[in-house]
Amino acid sequence: MKKEVQLDERGHRRFGIRDSLAYAAGDFGCNMSFALKGTMALFWTQFMQMDSILYATLLIIVQIWDAINDPLIGSIIDADQRKYKRNKFMSYIFFGSIGLIVGGALVFIPWSGAPKAAKIIIFVCGYVLWDAFYTIANVPYGSLLSLISKEPADRASLSAWRSVGSLLGNMLPMVILPFLIFDSSNNIIGERVFLVALFMGVLGFAAFQFMIRNTEVRVEEAVRINEEKKKFNVVKAMGNFLHNRPAVGATVAAMGMFIGMQGAVTAVQVLFQSYFQNVQLLGVVQMFSLLPIILFTPLARKMVMRFGKKEISVVGSLFSIFAGLALLILPITPDGTGLMIYIVCMLIFSLGLGIYSTVSWALMGDAIDYNEWKNGVREEGVTYSLHSFFRKLAQGIGPALTLVIMVGLGYVEANKGNQTFDVALRMRYLVAWMYFASAAMQFIGLGLIYNLDKKRLAKMNEELEERRTQSA
Repeated sequence: MKKEVQLDERGHRRFGIRDSLAYAAGDFGCNMSFALKGTMALFWTQFMQMDSILYATLLIIVQIWDAINDPLIGSIIDADQRKYKRNKFMSYIFFGSIGLIVGGALVFIPWSGAPKAAKIIIFVCGYVLWDAFYTIANVPYGSLLSLISKEPADRASLSAWRSVGSLLGNMLPMVILPFLIFDSSNNIIGERVFLVALFMGVLGFAAFQFMIRNTEVRVEEAVRINEEKKKFNVVKAMGNFLHNRPAVGATVAAMGMFIGMQGAVTAVQVLFQSYFQNVQLLGVVQMFSLLPIILFTPLARKMVMRFGKKEISVVGSLFSIFAGLALLILPITPDGTGLMIYIVCMLIFSLGLGIYSTVSWALMGDAIDYNEWKNGVREEGVTYSLHSFFRKLAQGIGPALTLVIMVGLGYVEANKGNQTFDVALRMRYLVAWMYFASAAMQFIGLGLIYNLDKKRLAKMNEELEERRTQSA
């Protein structure tokens, strides 16, 4: 006998684990495409033999377009008043997920013997096409959290499960990829990267379809347009974002996370190639470092209810700062002992990152509500896409800046997985500095800028509910 669906007072299916699993699947789908981004630097500098400074320059250029692209699409979504059979956000996500089937693979066309100009065209065009589809899927996906439920605990649950989806979407490639795309000499195999990217695109599409079929939209405060109301103003919406302290604080924290984490990816890969001299071990080490996130996620909802989202995320950033300092000062030698110290430091760092990441998307959901509270309009698309704009800048600036620093420290792409010991040692300290800087930025954004503590959040939600009841 089929179980009867429980409805809430507005006739919607009651919030439950189905919503959380569906939202997690969406981030899994995003990360099936996004996870290979950390491999781009090695693919293009070591396999395709592109000059590292040229690659860093091109990466910044395409990332600037990537960042500009997000608010443009966000404003299009906010201004779109057409009636969709299911939901406009879901419709955009469906279209974007189709393109992502092959979009990620376009960046990894393995033509190492191509002329220099052809390589530039392949990289730029492939990245722009991949990013266009990724943005079309990802921007409305992020905005969707604030529409699934208005309850703080539900949003915390969605954010936590999104972190689970992100975790799984990163963990599978993280653990498996080193065994698939590196040879016994720790060198990258470009042809395999291309095939893996195609397969991951198919997995991502399947995950998005699961999310779309199992997501219930319960908050229906759309932007209302009438004769007295002014037309949607993108410039004003951007101004609202910059005056939205929760959105700015959450964005600074996210930028810190990406400048450190994404920026450190290439240096970490070289660290394991040439310092620990076992790049295939990297996946296993990274898997262990993710365990604290897995362990904390089931506790996130209770911790939020007791202490508040801002409060626990600040504590998480302090854990990460401590771990970053430990990586700098402890004797991490290129042997088993040094590797164990590195793993312990990363476990502590990941614990802090896990505490923050489980509520990071809920922080942005509250920031969208804050914009409505202060300015009278929700502007989900623009608020989230501007947040994504600065995240994307960090995702480009971090790896590009790190690669330039690596070259300054002696990294030679022609040496592939066999950098000199002096260079490898410098990578060990560069990685530590990147993680410490990442944690410091998270603390600044969450502790000093973000201003929605538990007490103020409750006041905001109460006043918003009163307004919505009066206007209903």
